[in-house]
Amino acid sequence: MKRITIITVLIFVFCYAYAQEITGSWKGILDVKTQKLNLVFHFQKEASGKIKCLMDSPDQGAKGIETNLIYISKDSVNLSIPAISMSYSGKLKEDTIRGTFRQGGITLPLDLTRGNVTRNRPQNPVLPLGYKTENITFYNPSANAKFTGTLSYPSGYKDDLKVPIVIMVSGSGSQNRDEEVFDHKPFLVIADYLARHGIASYRYDDRGYGESTGDASNATTKDFETDAAEGIKMLQKMGKFSKIGIIGHSEGASIAFMLGAKREADFVISMAGIGVKGDTALVAQVNKMLGKMGQPASMTVKTYSEQVMSGKMTWLKYFINYQPDSDISSTICPVMAINGDKDVQVISSLNLEAIKRLLPKNSKNVVKLYPGLNHLFQHCQSGMTDEYANIDETISPEVLEDITNWIKSL
Repeated sequence: MKRITIITVLIFVFCYAYAQEITGSWKGILDVKTQKLNLVFHFQKEASGKIKCLMDSPDQGAKGIETNLIYISKDSVNLSIPAISMSYSGKLKEDTIRGTFRQGGITLPLDLTRGNVTRNRPQNPVLPLGYKTENITFYNPSANAKFTGTLSYPSGYKDDLKVPIVIMVSGSGSQNRDEEVFDHKPFLVIADYLARHGIASYRYDDRGYGESTGDASNATTKDFETDAAEGIKMLQKMGKFSKIGIIGHSEGASIAFMLGAKREADFVISMAGIGVKGDTALVAQVNKMLGKMGQPASMTVKTYSEQVMSGKMTWLKYFINYQPDSDISSTICPVMAINGDKDVQVISSLNLEAIKRLLPKNSKNVVKLYPGLNHLFQHCQSGMTDEYANIDETISPEVLEDITNWIKSL
């Protein structure tokens, strides 16, 4: 559900001149009326002496987009990204590149100054960590894929001390082991907090992303479930842990319930998971966002499903037909299900209430709604996705504390 449209294009870069004046990073703000987007161009000299240019769109969570660098001199630059019909040309005047951005018939001024866009992320841990971590790999034979991730042991861990561990499963879209988005690293922040409070964790790069191999292009939620299942098997074989649970965020919560229903986890933590059929959950998301933007919230399940089924997105076709009822109602292990009331991607009044209704009775279950939190469990204003990048907080401290205390209570 955290699927955000991000530019992803790889175009090889060629450059025929070297200009010291336009090397390094240059940033600017593109004013598109409805919002302002930061863009950053990195002009980098290669060993051959040529220059390549990578573009970041940090407000869209996109980094390292390769450009076609058509021309560069000591005071001029011209580049394009044909796959998105974008081009930029500019001329260096004193300390500013005065230029023009073009895309899809739209022409806008875009001036660049030296520097990069940096975000304040105070919850990201800094070295030294004070606890042990190690890279661990596992293999999923059904996908012919090897997964690489980070196992974080609690502070003061000893080999003869069995502790609980959680395996973290990310939301939709390819993500690294930190579930990184807009420089936020929620899984890293969770892992750090757990380690400092006596709980181990394992987080891994998604299939075909980061240091993990495999092909995710036609994979579905069901396929990603097999990845997580193999990760659990790996942790079980290590024999170091007392209980093995799953923290699933968004789509990852659906995977957590799939594995919970199969008795493959000792406990499940659902963070912003769906509780209704996929098409219903996604249409509610669309209408919520339309309403927030002042547009008619008139999308119907029938119209949305017809649009999806006429397309080619294998993942989405599976997801709109996924019905979580059976998995949730068959998960008899302890469950913690949480949601933010300002989440516009997984609507709490629809989904969290359904999860609460479907869960088998268990005295250890916790279902909690957090006021003022969005889909990433940040304190926010509107809950819309365009706020994510500009919020310093990665995840509410209250959520971190509640997750930790609940696991310990088991």
